[in-house]
Amino acid sequence: MDSISCSASRITPRFRCFDPTNTYPATANHRRYYSTLPLSGSRSPRAANTNMGDSTTITEPKIVTGDCGYVLEDVPHLSDYIHDLPTHTNPLQDNPAYSVVKQYFVNVDDTVAQKIVVQKDSPRGTHFRRAGPRQKVYFESDEVHACIVTCGGLCPGLNTVIREIVCGLYHMYGVTRVLGIEGGYKGFYARNTVPLTPRVVNDIHKRGGTILGTSRGGNDTSKIVDSIQDRGINQVYIIGGDGTQKGASVIFEEIKSRGLKVAVAGIPKTIDNDIPAIDKSFGFDTAVEEAQRAIAAAHVESESVENGIGLVKLMGRHSGFIAMYATLASRDVDCCLIPESPFYLEGAGGLLEYIEKRLKENGHMVIVVAEGAGQEFLSENIRTIDKQDASGNKQLQDIGFWISQKIKDHFSKQQKMAMNLKYIDPTYMIRAIPSNASDNVYCTLLAHSAIHGAMAGYTGFTVGPVNGRHAYIPFHRITQKQNKVVITDRMWARCLSSTNQPSFFSPQQLLEKKTQEEVEENHIDH
Repeated sequence: MDSISCSASRITPRFRCFDPTNTYPATANHRRYYSTLPLSGSRSPRAANTNMGDSTTITEPKIVTGDCGYVLEDVPHLSDYIHDLPTHTNPLQDNPAYSVVKQYFVNVDDTVAQKIVVQKDSPRGTHFRRAGPRQKVYFESDEVHACIVTCGGLCPGLNTVIREIVCGLYHMYGVTRVLGIEGGYKGFYARNTVPLTPRVVNDIHKRGGTILGTSRGGNDTSKIVDSIQDRGINQVYIIGGDGTQKGASVIFEEIKSRGLKVAVAGIPKTIDNDIPAIDKSFGFDTAVEEAQRAIAAAHVESESVENGIGLVKLMGRHSGFIAMYATLASRDVDCCLIPESPFYLEGAGGLLEYIEKRLKENGHMVIVVAEGAGQEFLSENIRTIDKQDASGNKQLQDIGFWISQKIKDHFSKQQKMAMNLKYIDPTYMIRAIPSNASDNVYCTLLAHSAIHGAMAGYTGFTVGPVNGRHAYIPFHRITQKQNKVVITDRMWARCLSSTNQPSFFSPQQLLEKKTQEEVEENHIDH
């Protein structure tokens, strides 16, 4: 393997990455790490949707290093544990739809940089394998027996992803056998399956929800893989959030331990946009757009009465992206509260004082609060705060109702001014709608990237855009932490500038928060 040179020609770079189908000897410039370690516990704040014993092992990340600080976090490949697998010519080269494409296939050396803003002396940093069709595939079309499963909560775009996986397999690779697993993970062994064809899924993208149904928890890894093996399934497409992807990782490990030729591909789904490593999750744009309806209604209600307050609760269990982006898009919001940015009610500079000030200035105001904000206030009085749902998510209390009561109590005691408050909770309306045009296109790209990866023999990966380029990402990178709003970043500053609200932080608290975020980021990078 050629070494990577910092002084390579601009016209013809001397750059060659790792080919997963070959085993290369270690050199001074390129080292390959690939081993298995005991699974010591969940790296995610949420518990995984798995039921596994202590004997389960997890594959350590595949790392390829090069000169100038180049690091490739590669994904597993079927050839890693099944030797002498035959390859086949990719049928896309004979596909009329691709006849006008200048370059059919992604180069084996193509990788995507995790960070694109660097200084001249910066190391090249972490990269992921670029998604897309390969010249050689590890499955023949008539050999493929694929299945699709959706898990966790609803999200705009689920049906679009299902549709595009089915149609992509059929029209690009000639695959005709695709099963839909009903009812989430437990549907592998507890429910019937649904044969999926382009005709069956033709119009499902116009509907919200998922035609396959969904559930949380209750799965048994061994039973799931038994079902996969018994049915002769060799491609598994799993659509779900970080808990679901953690479960997909364990399913992959069990498949690998049995030596099965089965590709496991994940499509990350979360309306909260809290999946790390990728630019954003599908359904997020639709959620922000639909949140505008609730904010607009709150604005109309608040400005139509004396000292009106419109309070809107949006989704965002641990991450306040929907609330922040909806606030920025609306320009009608006077205060945005998110889980990442603590606030306080009473005293100088508190929320109640700011509400009084805003009403005196404008005569009305709109407050947007993410569902996970301010939970520490409620936990002081409500003992059910430690309860969890079937996915291991902590059950949150209704912060919107709690704040509305606190505001009403405050103005009732003050008796300085009349106040009219309207509380709007559009949570389940937002996540149950069909995806918009932007998300429909995005879902298509995700589905096609997953298909190309599975056909090329990659497994144990999830797919998503990294700096605008779709890439194959190891499961562990999207389950080890959650993506959160960085309140020391400029985007949050733009939000505060739009609302003109106080940060509810002292300068010392801001400095401590920034230091904590830098430590966490450096820990993940290393």
